[in-house]
Amino acid sequence: MFKSKNRLFLMLISVLILVLAACGTDDETASTDDESTNGSDTNSALDFGNVKLMSVLTGGTQGTYYPLGGTFADLITSETGVKTTAEVSQASAANMTALAEGNGEVAFVQTDIAYYATNGTMMFDGKAIDSVVALGALYPETVQLVTLADSGIKSFADLKGKKVSVGAPGSGTYANAEQLLEIHGLTMDDIKAQNLDFGESTDGIQSGQIDAAFITAGYPTGAVEALNATNGVYIVPVEADKAKELIEKYPYYAVDNIPSGTYGLEADVPAVSVGAMLAVKKDLPDDLVYAMTKAIYDNTDKIGHAKGSFIKAETGLDGIGIEVHPGAQRYFDEVK
Repeated sequence: MFKSKNRLFLMLISVLILVLAACGTDDETASTDDESTNGSDTNSALDFGNVKLMSVLTGGTQGTYYPLGGTFADLITSETGVKTTAEVSQASAANMTALAEGNGEVAFVQTDIAYYATNGTMMFDGKAIDSVVALGALYPETVQLVTLADSGIKSFADLKGKKVSVGAPGSGTYANAEQLLEIHGLTMDDIKAQNLDFGESTDGIQSGQIDAAFITAGYPTGAVEALNATNGVYIVPVEADKAKELIEKYPYYAVDNIPSGTYGLEADVPAVSVGAMLAVKKDLPDDLVYAMTKAIYDNTDKIGHAKGSFIKAETGLDGIGIEVHPGAQRYFDEVK
């Protein structure tokens, strides 16, 4: 009888030990699951102040910003784990305002427009923006005065009295058009100014509704390529003396050149350019902006657009005239 009770006691002890072991295993599994969900996965949005979605504000679908924005969004999503999408927008000036109003996190902006916005000048007179900073410089944006080869427009002087698209009022293209006209002794009153986007501009040239268009974008620009596919285009040159005069008054411009072969051009065309850059909301977490910057500048070989060859870490701060986000600055300091 004693032995029977003893065996029963030992069996109960054994069952208890097995139950406790099983509970321990469940607790460890739960702990492991919690760690995999909330741990330090470098591609988890949880690492970046709970930022889970971001928008890259670009420009019209016929420009350079939009296709590049799609590539950048894919790189950021892949490398950071934060789902990022490219959004069509009204480009530079509108993008600065949208970022300031919280309607996006990252945006393409001309360097001159970013300068105007942060200093409260030009189209931002009395409306300075202090909540947007730079991520990095990208490539030159050439100011292209586009017309048809048989239009009879060969110089800026030939624009007088003509219907010319100058971009939306307050846009970067509008400012470029106004300043180039000024240097050539013209004003908006000397032309029949039309406020069209890039696609509307080239459609208007093709249909004969307008005579020429200012298009500030990295070449080759999709809208101009499409126009040249059906009608031979002509790019009005900015002669060296006028380029020098422009740069002396507006130092954010640089001498540029559209090479022969672009849009079927038979010879190089002298031009001027401003810079394209990426701007971000100032309050984005430093680690996130560092990861975004690294995602773009460490993977420039994955950029299919022709302007990808201009995007380099070593020139990522060139031409930036506004404050740089600390996260981006950390990246560029590391790659020096």
